[in-house]
Amino acid sequence: MKRDFQSFLLYMFGFLLLWEWLRPVEQLTTTDHIEMFVIFILLSFTLAFLRMKWIWQMIIKLWFIFFSVNMFHYEEDFFQFSWVTFFTNELTANFSRIVARNWLGLTNEFRTFLLFILLWLMVYLVHYWLLNRKRIFIFFFMTLIYITVLDTFTLYSAKTAIVRTVVVGFAVMGMLTYYRILAKEHVNSDSFTTRKWMRPLVLMITFSVFVGIIAPKFSPIWPDPVPYLKAASNKGGEDVAGNGIAKVGYGTDDSRLGGPFIGDDSIVFRSEAAQKNYWKVETKDHYTGKGWIPSEATPFRIGGEDLIPVSPIPSNVETRDESASLFMFMDYDHLIYPAGIQRAQFQRDYILEIDSTKEKISILNGFDSSPIAPDSYSIEYKVPKYQAAELRETTTADPNQIDSEFLARYTQLPDNLPDRVKELAESITEKETNWFDKAKAVERHFGGAGFTYSQSDVAVPEENDDYVDQFLFETKIGYCDNFSTSMAVLLRSIGIPTRWVKGYTGGEFLEYSEDASSKQIYEITNNNAHSWVEVYFPNQGWVPFEPTKGFTNSVSIDFTNNDGTTPAAEATAATTPKPQQDLEEDSSSSEKSEQTFSFSSFWLSIKTFFNQNWKWIFVLFVVVIGTAGLMYRLRGKWIPRLYLLRFRLRKKDENIGKAYLILLEQLERYGLKRDEDQTLRNYARYIDTFFASREMSKLTDRYEQYLYHQKLPEGSWKDSRELWENLIKKTIA
Repeated sequence: MKRDFQSFLLYMFGFLLLWEWLRPVEQLTTTDHIEMFVIFILLSFTLAFLRMKWIWQMIIKLWFIFFSVNMFHYEEDFFQFSWVTFFTNELTANFSRIVARNWLGLTNEFRTFLLFILLWLMVYLVHYWLLNRKRIFIFFFMTLIYITVLDTFTLYSAKTAIVRTVVVGFAVMGMLTYYRILAKEHVNSDSFTTRKWMRPLVLMITFSVFVGIIAPKFSPIWPDPVPYLKAASNKGGEDVAGNGIAKVGYGTDDSRLGGPFIGDDSIVFRSEAAQKNYWKVETKDHYTGKGWIPSEATPFRIGGEDLIPVSPIPSNVETRDESASLFMFMDYDHLIYPAGIQRAQFQRDYILEIDSTKEKISILNGFDSSPIAPDSYSIEYKVPKYQAAELRETTTADPNQIDSEFLARYTQLPDNLPDRVKELAESITEKETNWFDKAKAVERHFGGAGFTYSQSDVAVPEENDDYVDQFLFETKIGYCDNFSTSMAVLLRSIGIPTRWVKGYTGGEFLEYSEDASSKQIYEITNNNAHSWVEVYFPNQGWVPFEPTKGFTNSVSIDFTNNDGTTPAAEATAATTPKPQQDLEEDSSSSEKSEQTFSFSSFWLSIKTFFNQNWKWIFVLFVVVIGTAGLMYRLRGKWIPRLYLLRFRLRKKDENIGKAYLILLEQLERYGLKRDEDQTLRNYARYIDTFFASREMSKLTDRYEQYLYHQKLPEGSWKDSRELWENLIKKTIA
């Protein structure tokens, strides 16, 4: 291809197509400096267009990559080569992590380097398709699939991207078709011929785009595959109907609860622990009728590794010591911790600021006390094992055990709370005599058939509506905030102190830890954001309860009697969980049917099996690929034998049509290729000369007779089959 204006356009179109792959990256990921990657693509296409020698192209590209890495990640000047030594060590360490499949351990410098190398390879492929193959349809089609999938399932809007891609794609395919025709017909290109081809191409593209833009757009036939996907760009703003649609995840403002929300599978953190845990962030104590707000409190600070005085578990409760490591994917400057936390360990000198009311633990820099978000930290905590007999000891609020101010704070309710809320609580708990059984009765109440878990069809209370009253008596449809707030308010209405807790469920199992065989790694996303209830027992402290339908927490309660036996009712309840809870245990805050959960379990079993047997799977994969390659290489030996078996039992004379075409394919596979302008008779004489026979000419005569007359003398296929088989067998030897 000449280095002229037309070839320049081809390279420019290739650059524009590849640029479309980078446009969504900046919006959907945390990748910065996208302009440097775009410049790198432009530089690569420019060097290819100028036909610079490959060694100089490599030097210039490597210089640009190292310059960009230095600018992104190092404070030293580019010509201060101390950073090169450090970066070389980073490359070695990261290659070792790749071999060890430690994907989370890859550094940002190495990821930047890999992205440049990937773009380098993609530029080479596009250049190869443009220059050598003169075909770009596959890459054009892949680009369209890429941007349409992102437009459907992410926040990226590809309206203009699709138009740009279609225009560029059709333009470059039209030009490449023109060049292929010139090469095939051996026609010299001149300006008149080029204009004669390009003008209709430009008119066709312009007309198609114009019609596509002004044409009326029908509403989609199928519903959006992701619920409320289009509302995601509002980030909790108002939708067309005026209903607030929020995005799931941790937020600080809970003063107005209700309304639908959309899912978000962005990773918040990964935990390495011996078991699944509910992870706390904060608690709130003041219910307003519309949501929760915290009471005022004076925060205090402690050292980063000091004992954390947050809801300590009483010494009379049996506990066991556990630890967990958290690897953060989001920049949160607060601690995420399990109940019973003792200490947090960081890699640097941090200070913890604790809000005694909310029990929210902020992380501060030890030097200037500014908020800071660590990449990882470890937690030491105690896991309690409660005794049901001890929990049942509390029947009333004893002033000697519970301070009056404390009781007032955690039984607070708005004055305008409808009376029927308290009446419902009394009817649910009328047969119970202690706080624990009453709390369990309320918890079980929400598991009934009358309540439905949903994150889409959720009402927002009007000005004169109470959030809990509306859920309990009108809608009975909601998610964790509805269930947990309602349980807390019901218990408060009968004098049992409760508080509302925010955090995350245990997440999804990923793999077993390589460092500690007794621990597993779980992935917690924004979809795992959750709220639940803690009930206060004077002799046991704050005990978690899970009222949300389809969820169960991991709290351990021993229901055995003093004599070691278990009451029948309690044994049944303890050993036979509710069917729906079994199906949706520790799920994220999203709607999950039995079918969805079954798929999740099936997918989890597949991942576990792969992690345990990946070496054998790899060996099997290599064997299958090797066998397939060998079969393909030897296809000239076994495919003809299949054809012989296929036609051996056939008796109709018309079989000569298919059999002759198969013979031509086999002869070409054998290496006796027929020229495009060569007649069948000339080709038959060539075959006969090669094999020193006249079988091909005889068979060709009968084929032409069948081809032109559509019939043969009856019984002629028997003789023709012998000729055909003899020729096929000669290609097998």
